[in-house]
Amino acid sequence: MKHSCLKIGHRGAKGYIAENTIESIQKALDFGVDGIELDVHLCASGELVVFHDFTLDRMTNGTGEVSKLSLSELKQLKINNQFTIPTLEEILDVIDKKCLLNIELKGKNTTSKTCEIVQKYIKTKGWNYQDFIVSSFQHHELEDVFEIDKQIPLGVLSKASVDDAIEFAQTINAVAIHPNYALLTSENVNRAQTKGYKVYTWTVNDDDTIKRMKNYKVDGIISDVPDRL
Repeated sequence: MKHSCLKIGHRGAKGYIAENTIESIQKALDFGVDGIELDVHLCASGELVVFHDFTLDRMTNGTGEVSKLSLSELKQLKINNQFTIPTLEEILDVIDKKCLLNIELKGKNTTSKTCEIVQKYIKTKGWNYQDFIVSSFQHHELEDVFEIDKQIPLGVLSKASVDDAIEFAQTINAVAIHPNYALLTSENVNRAQTKGYKVYTWTVNDDDTIKRMKNYKVDGIISDVPDRL
């Protein structure tokens, strides 16, 4: 049986259109991805916005911390002079169950709102728990999700150690580990999978590394250029 590896767009299709925008997500969907990864922060008025950095300076014509501005203030800003910062719900409506959604909890206190939105889309919009995976580097955020809703699939991000990620994953019943590709060998991928975890690796963009990851039989590759997968 041929090993299948999920094609996951990193912040949409970041290699082509500004990351974490509706347009970038749409581009990834146009490429026929199996999944999309994005980042969330809680803004000052309580909505979850899809944005990677803690500050606005790199990506927008604004400045300061994302969490200190209200949604209406954030909506005034422009990414690359043309795109607006979307809310998680706006992105969910664009994806509309067409693929898996990996929500990375980036900012602080994103947990309860993320759980609330996931539950809402499952109850009222026909999504399933299996359509989501919630990941984070921050262990306490993942512990909080596990506390709130044991059915939400969890992924443990790591740029340090596969074994540490597995060890923590066991404590929260995670379904996956998300290691940086530089950590991976065919042995440790196999070890994680033998213990029952999916291995979703990031951020893999060049053909040689893509090929190597596929040879290691990872379960999914997160890439800025998902059409190359």
